[in-house]
Amino acid sequence: MRKALVVGIDYYEKINPLYGCVNDAHSVKAVLDRNSDGTVNFGVKFLSGTGPANVVTRSEMRDAVRELFADDSEVALFYFVGHGHIDNTGGFLCASDTQKGDDGLSLTEVLTMANASKAKNKVIVLDSCFSGVAGDRSLTPNSAELSQGLTILTASTETQYASEQNGSGVFTTLFVDALNGAAANLVGEVTPGSVYAHIDQSLGPWQQRPVFKTNVKNFISLRKVQPPIALVDLQRITEFFPAPGAEFSLDPSFEPERASGDAANGVPPPIVENTRKFAILQKFNRVNLVVPVDALHMWHAAMNSKSCKLTVLGEHYRRLVANKQI
Repeated sequence: MRKALVVGIDYYEKINPLYGCVNDAHSVKAVLDRNSDGTVNFGVKFLSGTGPANVVTRSEMRDAVRELFADDSEVALFYFVGHGHIDNTGGFLCASDTQKGDDGLSLTEVLTMANASKAKNKVIVLDSCFSGVAGDRSLTPNSAELSQGLTILTASTETQYASEQNGSGVFTTLFVDALNGAAANLVGEVTPGSVYAHIDQSLGPWQQRPVFKTNVKNFISLRKVQPPIALVDLQRITEFFPAPGAEFSLDPSFEPERASGDAANGVPPPIVENTRKFAILQKFNRVNLVVPVDALHMWHAAMNSKSCKLTVLGEHYRRLVANKQI
């Protein structure tokens, strides 16, 4: 069972309104609902504050967070976008009825519920100002206390604002892009770590800095997307490269295309079985698993009877296949 609570608040009764948070929350809900092949991913509960007739109170949000972390689900994910507040007592998520900031939902309370949860994996994603304080020990600066299986990903540090661009949060835009496949590995899985890496690489040193805190033994998949190479092809990598450092020898019979006059120049004709293998090697090359040796392109390697070898990434996936991990 995979559960997600998605909260987006634009409307505030006493503090300044926001304008893109609810749309951001809808985008996150849409991408979490299903994997790219249409299969069900998360069961999502959605709360939005859009106006006086549709508010998210502190009590309602607190109850929803408690319910999210109340059972032993496989994954419990909490996403919030809206105003954040920080003072010397800690950080807060501002609900529609927040008046000052410190009367919002305390991040300490959210972390207490997440830390006590029996859910196997807990993920907290916050797109709000000062959200990087989440998980910090209030009495011990620069330290955090996270239970096993808990991951926190925030839009900014505890001293930074979370910025918007073109009516959408910069962080959430990158978060949704990551879940849509920008952060996927070669088997099509998007993990919290790969999401953070994508966001981290996309934001410069002078921009808001995302914060990532985790205490896990292994990363879970947040979403599955179409992989850039079919698994059945990827699993053949050990067939071509049975040992570390192995090279695969090529010759013109692997290349199906011929120029006029090649036969007269003694170039051997293509062999069907070899061209089929070469097609897979070219797929490996396109996803940076394989490179030609002493040749500019794979075509040149074949036509000049060179070879190809695994990249560092290719060696990694070769080991995974050899160890039956994929």
